[in-house]
Amino acid sequence: MTDDQAPEEQDAGDRPGAQELSERDRAVLAMERRSWPGPGVKERAVREQLGISPVRYYQLLNALLDDARALAHDPVTVNRLRRVRDARRSRR
Repeated sequence: MTDDQAPEEQDAGDRPGAQELSERDRAVLAMERRSWPGPGVKERAVREQLGISPVRYYQLLNALLDDARALAHDPVTVNRLRRVRDARRSRR
């Protein structure tokens, strides 16, 4: 980074760990890869395993769908969820 360049103007590759997802982000994607036997089971697992509310989980998940790092980490899951999201948006 040059002296006249603000930190936010750095290339993402210049920051340590910028190309990697956080442990929580990887756990969210892993949770989404699983199949769930019935209603409420997934929400309970989100609370117990991730320690966050289901609402926060879905906020994080939605943000991950637009993150290139998530796509690189798990392209099958991210692309599937993008298709589902796009289909829901087009029905509105």
